[in-house]
Amino acid sequence: MTHLSQTFAPTGELRVAINVGNPILARRHPDTGEPEGVSIDLATQLAQRLGVPLKLVVFEAASKSVEAVSGEDADVGFFAIDPLRGAAIAFTAPYVLIEGAYMVKQDSSLHSNDEVDQAQHTVVVGKGSAYDLYLSREIKHAQLVRSPTSPEVVSYFLEHGHDVAAGVKPQLEAELPRIPGLRMLPGHFMVISQAMGLPKSRGPEAAAYLHQFVEDMKATGVVAQAMARHRIEGATLAPLAN
Repeated sequence: MTHLSQTFAPTGELRVAINVGNPILARRHPDTGEPEGVSIDLATQLAQRLGVPLKLVVFEAASKSVEAVSGEDADVGFFAIDPLRGAAIAFTAPYVLIEGAYMVKQDSSLHSNDEVDQAQHTVVVGKGSAYDLYLSREIKHAQLVRSPTSPEVVSYFLEHGHDVAAGVKPQLEAELPRIPGLRMLPGHFMVISQAMGLPKSRGPEAAAYLHQFVEDMKATGVVAQAMARHRIEGATLAPLAN
């Protein structure tokens, strides 16, 4: 192993944290249950470049993935960039941008994003998700309520009679044909910068290598091809970093 390979994979294999709670990043194959998606494609490319075996460490929620990389139980992960997470994780520039949006019931009095933050409203977010972290800072009057994971936001919102569900726009939109009586508020309340990250303790050389890897994957079309192959909608390719 090279010096860099040892820095990235001190156990001899590249342990990559995969969050299947966000279908834009990864999901389980409906037949095999194995994880698939853009993040798995990028993880495979990185392991090949470093010349080390790949080990996927799969989680159902973003917060668990963050904990694994922060605690060095995984070597690399895929995250929404957030200052709170940045205490222990060195992020690359983003590779995709994802909209965060609100869902309400059809008969709701809410019709725009700026009407949500009122004291009488309850907003459901996935615990520890990027939306949770962002709204915890930005929401001043409404009450945030946390479902166990992001995929459970809509069912939790309906089951407990809350006013608003917040999350990945395409993930919420996918529920509309399945559950009658729901609608999206127009536009988005935030745009998430989705990046790769590794423990800050691995040092600036490894962080710079990972940053350049992401830029190469964007520049050579690998990310765009992966998004097309996995039929990803509701996300856009991030521009190259300056």
